[in-house]
Amino acid sequence: MEIETLAIHGGRSVDLATGAVATPIYLSTTFEREPDGSYPHGFEYIRSGNPNRKMLEDCLAALEGGSVAAAFASGSAATASVFQALAPGDHVIAPEDAYTGTGTLLRSIFAPWGLAVTFVDMTDVEQVKQAVHPNTRLIWIETPSNPLLKVTDIAKVATIAHQANAICACDNTWASPFLQRPFQQGVDLVVHSTTKYLGGHSDVLGGAVVAQQDSDFFQRIRQVQTAGGAVASPFDCWLVLRGIQTLPCRMRTHAANALKIATFLDQHPAIEAVHYPGLPHHPGHTIATQQMSNGYGGMLSVQVKGDRERAFSVLAKMSLFTRATSLGGVESLIEHRASIEGAGTKTPDNLLRLSIGLEHGDDLIADLEQALG
Repeated sequence: MEIETLAIHGGRSVDLATGAVATPIYLSTTFEREPDGSYPHGFEYIRSGNPNRKMLEDCLAALEGGSVAAAFASGSAATASVFQALAPGDHVIAPEDAYTGTGTLLRSIFAPWGLAVTFVDMTDVEQVKQAVHPNTRLIWIETPSNPLLKVTDIAKVATIAHQANAICACDNTWASPFLQRPFQQGVDLVVHSTTKYLGGHSDVLGGAVVAQQDSDFFQRIRQVQTAGGAVASPFDCWLVLRGIQTLPCRMRTHAANALKIATFLDQHPAIEAVHYPGLPHHPGHTIATQQMSNGYGGMLSVQVKGDRERAFSVLAKMSLFTRATSLGGVESLIEHRASIEGAGTKTPDNLLRLSIGLEHGDDLIADLEQALG
């Protein structure tokens, strides 16, 4: 089936008990056993399984073209589960430009725990090759990256990982499965913050890990999920599953608006640089065109001409864009990324990150034009 059909039907069925077409929310924390001790419906206790979570996991696996999925209470919990499935002494290769929370997990939580980590420019395949150690067990990809929208050649990095007998994982949050299918490029795991485009309405927190195959490594992730307890609640699963139904329609508009706005900003005299892989002069444009379908995503970053003060002055004038962090909702957001990331950030101080929503593109351009002066 095509992804538009999977988004509506994946993981779902008419409720057998009532005939309800809309998915019910199953809030029960525990489930009845048969006299012989069995669980005929497959559910025992909410931490180990819930009907809403199973539906969401089945849907996510179908959307990405994987075999199994595990839903978590946040994207960070999903990311952490992959690192927790490794062992002290294992080595991870990760991108320099990536979601700041991923770097924080690796540096502050898992390095003291015993993971070795090397951060590289993931767009440079030679750097990735040179970073491989005998104990390399995982290469982590994020493409397009946050916040500079660098594009990694997924297939080449996955090949490097497999030649080293390592697992390759890809954070596919910014692209979503509608625009990018990392399993087709050879990765083993796909990770999402379902808070973003999958939920799509800025009203739910969640994360997920999808595996191409139900391997021993994925079962360790499953153990982290159930034993650690950072599971997605039934209502949160229900919200994400509902959001997924409109994912293809929303992503088309996100991507079309973002390309229109990036093109406008690329020609604006107050802008120093536009970071968006849909622009022909973007360094990753060719690779993005090869591995992304239906558009280049709804995220872009710009560097204004001037300093931090100039960037904040632009923010102060925005009226349609909301000054807020996060991304992937129906409304357009804008933020000064360096101040969000805090001390130690390498993000330029004149950079603004934009999450382009579903408003009319001309209205968004008009707001940017008046704010840029």
